[in-house]
Amino acid sequence: MKNAVTAALSAALIFGSGSAAFSIERGGVLHYGRYADSLFLDPVLNDANVDIWILSNLYDTLILPTDDGKGLKPGLATDWKIADDGLSVDLTLRQGAMFSDGTPITQDDVIWSLKRAANPENGIWNFLLVSVDDVVAKSDDGITIKLKHTDPAILPALTVFNSAIMPKKPFEASEGSTDAEKAKAFAEHPVGSGPFVLKSWQRGSTMELVKNEHYWGKGEDGKPLPYLDGIEFNLLPDDATRILKLQSGEIDGAELIPYARVAELKQAEGIDMELFPSTRIADVIMNVRPQVDGKDNPLSNEKVRQALNYAANKQAIIQIVTHGVGTPMSSYMSSATPLHVGEGAVYPYDLEKAKQLMKEAGFEDGFSTSILILAGSQDEIGTATALQQMWAQIGVELELQQVDNATRTQKYRDGVFQMRAGAWTDDIADPNEITSYYVYSKNIDAVHSGWKSEKADELFEASQKEIDQEKRAEQYAEIQKIYNDTGPIVPLYETPYPVALSDKVHGFLQIPLGNNVFRAAWMDKQ
Repeated sequence: MKNAVTAALSAALIFGSGSAAFSIERGGVLHYGRYADSLFLDPVLNDANVDIWILSNLYDTLILPTDDGKGLKPGLATDWKIADDGLSVDLTLRQGAMFSDGTPITQDDVIWSLKRAANPENGIWNFLLVSVDDVVAKSDDGITIKLKHTDPAILPALTVFNSAIMPKKPFEASEGSTDAEKAKAFAEHPVGSGPFVLKSWQRGSTMELVKNEHYWGKGEDGKPLPYLDGIEFNLLPDDATRILKLQSGEIDGAELIPYARVAELKQAEGIDMELFPSTRIADVIMNVRPQVDGKDNPLSNEKVRQALNYAANKQAIIQIVTHGVGTPMSSYMSSATPLHVGEGAVYPYDLEKAKQLMKEAGFEDGFSTSILILAGSQDEIGTATALQQMWAQIGVELELQQVDNATRTQKYRDGVFQMRAGAWTDDIADPNEITSYYVYSKNIDAVHSGWKSEKADELFEASQKEIDQEKRAEQYAEIQKIYNDTGPIVPLYETPYPVALSDKVHGFLQIPLGNNVFRAAWMDKQ
C-alpha cells in the first residue's frame, strides 16, 4: 500500500507549461469555441462534461491528476498518507490558500465540502466517496478522512470534480431551503478555489471567466497563475462555424473538431491541430425498458441488441467518421482505463449472424426506431447515417433526430428516448466511475438505459472494497464480460481529443481524463 506522498515539487514544476520562463507573456483573453453550453455549475450536483470541463477551472481539489491522467500531484493538500489498516487518510492542507473572494480556505470548508460530496442524497457522483464515514480536523493544518471500509480508489477520488473545495459560509448563506436550491443560487455567482472565476454567463451565447487574483499556484516566472486575464467561451454548436471562426481569428481555440477536418487543419497556416491522448469512447446508448412512450420496445430484447451490434461495421465507421484516427472499442471502457480487458471489437462485423439473431428474436421483418444526435455535429451525423445504412440490411429503419444538447440531455435523463449517440471520458484513473455510470443499476439505471444485472451490481459493490488488485481485476473482468454480452450499448470507437488552437496559444492541455486545463495557458500578444 502506498503509505505517503510528499509535495517535493515546486508549484512552478507542478503547473509549468514547459516553455522557457522568459518567453511567457502574461495577460489577454483567450476566446474558445464550445460545441455546447454548460447546464449547471455545481461540482456535486452536475451530470455532464459540458459542466465538468468548466468546473475544473473554477474549483481545485485536494489532490490533482497528473498531466498523463494516471498519477497524483498536490493540490489544496500538499501531502497525504493512508493508514496501515487502510481505514483512514491523513492530508496536510496547503497553507495560505484562499478562495476567489480573498477569504482563507479553512479546515471547516474542506470538511464541509467532502461531507457534502459524500452525502448519498446529493447528486450521482457520491458513490466515489461512498467509503467515507467521517471527515475531521487533524492538528492545525490537516484533516483525517475516516473510512467505513478499505477503498482502493480513495486517493484518485479526491482528484475528481465532485470533491472540489467550496466555501461553506457563502454557500449556506445562499437562497433556498434545500441543498439543491442553495446550489442553484450559489452557482450563479460562485466563489471558487480554482484559477479562474465566473464573471458572466449569457446562456446559449457566451461565458466569461476572469483570473482568480488569489490563486495559490505559481507560474514558471515565479508569479501567481493563471497567466491569462480571462477566457471567453463562445457557444458554437455547428462544427463548420467553429472552424471558420478559428481560421478568421475570431476565436483562439475550438473543441471537438470533426475528424474529417483534422488532416486539413494540420496543414493550415496559423493553426495547431492537437490530438490529445484520451479515455474518450463513442457509442450508441439504447433504452432497453420493456416499453417506451407506452409502446413495446424491441430494444428490450437481448438478441436484438446483439444483432444491432453485429450489423454495425465498426472499422467502416472509423474510416468514415474518424478518417482512421479511432480504434474499435474492446469493452465498454476505454483501453486506457485501468483493469480494462479485451482485444479487437466487442462485436466483430457479421451480417449473417445479425440476421439470424433478428429471426430468433422474432423481428425477421425488422422494426423502426430513432436516435438522438446533436444538430451540427459532423461526427454524430456521420456515425448515425452510417448505422442507418448498415441496420437497414437487417430490416431496421433508423430515424435521425437532430436536437440541441439540452433537449437531448433531458430526454435521456427522463428515459423518453430510444437511442442516443453517446460519448464518455473518465474523470478518475480507476474503472469504478464509468462502471457506476454504465453498469451499476442502482446509480442511474445503467447509463439511463433501464438495463440491470444483479450479478454485475454485486461484483461492482464488492470491487469498491477490494484492495487485492488481482481479485479486483478478476471482478472487473467478469463485469466487462456480462456487460459486453448483454448490455445496452453499441460500442463503436475510442479516439483522442481533437482540439484546434491558434499558434499564438501555448500551454493549454486537455488531459486524458478530459479536464480542459487553462491554468498555465498563455498567448502571444502580437
